[in-house]
Amino acid sequence: MPLWRQSRNEKSHSSSADRPVHYNDRVADHPEFILTKIIATVGPACATPAIIIRLIEEGARVFRINFSHGTLDDFARSLATVREAAKRTGSHAAVLGDLSGPKIRIGKVVEAGIELTVGDRVEFQRDPVVATAAAADQAVVFSTTYPSLVDDVQPGERLLIDDGNIRLLVIDKIGEGPAARLVANVTGGGRVTSAKGLNLPDNASLSVPSLTERDRRCVEWAVTNELDFLALSFVRKADDVRLLKSLLPVRTPNRASWIPVIAKIEKPQALDDLPAIINEADGVMVARGDLGVEMDLAEVPGIQKRVIALAHDYGKPVIVATQMLQSMIESSSPTRAEVSDVANAIYEGADAVMLSGETAVGRYPVQAVHTMARVALATQRLIHSECRPSRPPVKLQETRYRTAALAHGVSVVVRDLDAKLVLTWSELGGGARYLSQNRLGVPILAAGSNPESLRKMSLLFGVTPIAMPRPASSNEFILKMDSLIREKGWAKTGDAIIIVKGEPIGTPGVTNQILIHYLGDVARVQWHLK
Repeated sequence: MPLWRQSRNEKSHSSSADRPVHYNDRVADHPEFILTKIIATVGPACATPAIIIRLIEEGARVFRINFSHGTLDDFARSLATVREAAKRTGSHAAVLGDLSGPKIRIGKVVEAGIELTVGDRVEFQRDPVVATAAAADQAVVFSTTYPSLVDDVQPGERLLIDDGNIRLLVIDKIGEGPAARLVANVTGGGRVTSAKGLNLPDNASLSVPSLTERDRRCVEWAVTNELDFLALSFVRKADDVRLLKSLLPVRTPNRASWIPVIAKIEKPQALDDLPAIINEADGVMVARGDLGVEMDLAEVPGIQKRVIALAHDYGKPVIVATQMLQSMIESSSPTRAEVSDVANAIYEGADAVMLSGETAVGRYPVQAVHTMARVALATQRLIHSECRPSRPPVKLQETRYRTAALAHGVSVVVRDLDAKLVLTWSELGGGARYLSQNRLGVPILAAGSNPESLRKMSLLFGVTPIAMPRPASSNEFILKMDSLIREKGWAKTGDAIIIVKGEPIGTPGVTNQILIHYLGDVARVQWHLK
């Protein structure tokens, strides 16, 4: 049971963050109507169907599998867990596979990790080694996943470990050839464990490929196992996205099994080719962890705003990620700054917000999703109260495409009639995407019979996918949806509902009608059936 549906007298959770919060808004009883989508990362903290079910009940709609950690067998277990939980809840939760990309990582370290303090000496060698603590007058020797680090990095450059929590300054190179080593001093200490990320903010000339051999194996696994999305890390140019797409099933107008590509913006080089990257990708992610290490941290908020605005212009979903509720890895309550951060991302126009360590390894995964859902609901009510005008995606307007124009028209009708819901039949998800891109401010119920398309709709802003056999006619569709909405309590009798459809219903690419229906007025619909 979601935390917000529990009685005030229930005491199954002890902390104040777990206690139910009651809203006057009818939508608060329906986490499926949280317009901004919540992505939760799968990990040891939520490795069972029971916990994933709780996350779905609290509002998570997409689950991320981080390919940087684990084996293909581990990923298969995570996928099976999510699919089982989705089946048991009747939801259409999607799975996003996050490729590691050319991330440089520390090699193996003793299980307990190594504590580095300011002034310690550190060396990096080419050959793999298990790093161990060193004597007081000795250097700790690490290896990395990038043996050429010894060649490419020069004295005077910085090395940042674990998103910059540990900082080193390279002071020398010793030896030659295979025996060469980098020598660095620790300028900011912390504990180093195996596979921690290593960033080089002063070196933009590394010639690492956009897809590693491990990435290619993960892509093949993702295609075989029908993942719903793939995220490409460390994108530098649009060609990186094209390369990944060349390894995936080709997208066609009548195909549901294509895998959308999410380009992660976390390198300074990506900003130089940002319009082309967004145009080529199916969505983008503001990956603030590495972005805040590779660039001046003070610039990240402005970059986030720029990426969100440009993604909207191109009609592409945009995800804001990394450290959104970081303190909830250890604490049952977030900080006020974290709550403001989530709210601001939503207010700026993020289609989805993502939890990483909070749900993967944190102590309070359910509470983290619950908190994010509460913030999302409060923020969408604020946006609705301000009556912010809907601005259609600029690039879609330029196409003069019929369905895009129709979706923009829906936004005007919704506003003028104070409509409570928008309904559409979207067999392959195209119509739902166009409606989502116009940010209507009300839930969009997108019915369809294709499971793959329904899962992909789970990332779209405002869209709630509904599984339904293809109706024989538009009137049958309207009658079934009218009954479902009243049964679920999603709206009241007499509320205005906007229906977007084509004739014959269920045929891709023929959406051409906007109908106004008042909930419960089935007599008018039934008259048309005669």
